[in-house]
Amino acid sequence: MKAKLDRGPWASSGVEAIRPDVHRIPLPLPDDGLRAVNVYVLEDGDDVILIDGGWAIPESRQALETGLAALGHDLGDVSHILVTHVHRDHYTQAVELRRLVGSRVYLGAGERPGLEMLDEVRTDVPVTFLDTLRRAGADELAERVLRDMGCDEFDASIWEAPDHWLAPGVIQFERHALRVVPTPGHTRGHVVYLDESRGLLYSGDHVLPHITPSIGFELTTTGRPLAEYLDSLHLVTTFADAELLPAHGPAGGSAHARAAELLAHHDTRLDDTIDALGRRTSDAFAVARDLLWTRREVPFAELNAFNQMLAVNETAAHLDVLVERGRLAFELVSGVKRYVRADGDG
Repeated sequence: MKAKLDRGPWASSGVEAIRPDVHRIPLPLPDDGLRAVNVYVLEDGDDVILIDGGWAIPESRQALETGLAALGHDLGDVSHILVTHVHRDHYTQAVELRRLVGSRVYLGAGERPGLEMLDEVRTDVPVTFLDTLRRAGADELAERVLRDMGCDEFDASIWEAPDHWLAPGVIQFERHALRVVPTPGHTRGHVVYLDESRGLLYSGDHVLPHITPSIGFELTTTGRPLAEYLDSLHLVTTFADAELLPAHGPAGGSAHARAAELLAHHDTRLDDTIDALGRRTSDAFAVARDLLWTRREVPFAELNAFNQMLAVNETAAHLDVLVERGRLAFELVSGVKRYVRADGDG
């Protein structure tokens, strides 16, 4: 018996029908502002394909089992798990399911350097983000984030390599064909999966309906994560428009329309950032403190340490794009990047 469409809040437990053979199951993210991560269930003959795996915690596994049971399946039917990126709320339960039932795990090839570095540094602390904080003039904030995150023991078992590293192209299953489209920005190896025949875009954290994703939140970056993210948003619009199936937030709506909104948001944010810099020479930490944050326009001082870290890193990314576009210049002073308007700008 098929589950009925759940029309409650998007993060509520249950199953939502997207197409007759495609369903959404939100899996809980306790103590996380994102609330839940959407896992999409694709029925493919006797097999079940998942888009993203969830976080390897008991609450998530129980919600997945319950959702699959409502569709007439169990964990043993999950044959393939296509992960959009390597963050814990998308990847770690995929690895656990492989261990439990033999599911095959797929991940974009661009995530390989970060996953290999994770095995070397053996910590869940976002060390690259902390390095960016220090270059932004926020040493004290970096130390506060470290204290707040604590020193939990690193569990290497949930960060094993996938069975398949994915390059651009089409993965053909019995009933489903999914185009793998690399979309670096949120992470270096983020990919989206486009079902062209059904008009569906499994967008992971690349295109979200209500928020903008953090940029370059990983161990390794190319040094220009926001520029790559903006390029990746443009790339999404070069394919035929599709229904947006995000990893967080409700499903539905035009992928092209939301990508356009995100591009417009970042254009505005670039203008806000250069206005906050003004005519001074300053670092990203100082500029971030003069901007407002989230959709509610919260002052920087009212953010907790983790979100202040995200804010400073986002500011640094916008400042670097402005440098790349010739509107700003920078110099390193005692390891801190200090930005100034380029000659002739404004």
